[in-house]
Amino acid sequence: MRFEIIALLLIASIIVPVTGFCLGKRNKHRFKIYLAVNAVAFFGVMLFATVMMFSGNVYAAEVSAEAAANTISDPFAAGMAFLSAGLVTGLCTIGTGVATGHAAAAALGALSENEGIMGKALIFVSMCEGIAVYGLLISFTILGRV
Repeated sequence: MRFEIIALLLIASIIVPVTGFCLGKRNKHRFKIYLAVNAVAFFGVMLFATVMMFSGNVYAAEVSAEAAANTISDPFAAGMAFLSAGLVTGLCTIGTGVATGHAAAAALGALSENEGIMGKALIFVSMCEGIAVYGLLISFTILGRV
């Protein structure tokens, strides 16, 4: 029931400002007002969803001996594992963005001179995206131990 309410509020926070803007006279001032209404409604729904998510009772599940042996029991080590997984993902995506920016710029420059090398250019740009995938796989490996 909570999920349906939050989903309806989120959809309403998007639809109401957009339809209000589209139905009226479109100008710069009106756009700013409806953009602010949209942002306030969206973040209000997110705050409401966060409060609803953390309300209620929490029950711990029983852990088998095999699962307990494969997990990290020290809270500090678990926290460091979460931190390292976040750093791996974040730094790999930053590296991907830098590499893709340089490779895509070079590919566009090469394509402007010779259109026949589009396949090679796409391969080099997609190789840069592999950095993010590798980082994500490593972070999943780290989180699998927690």
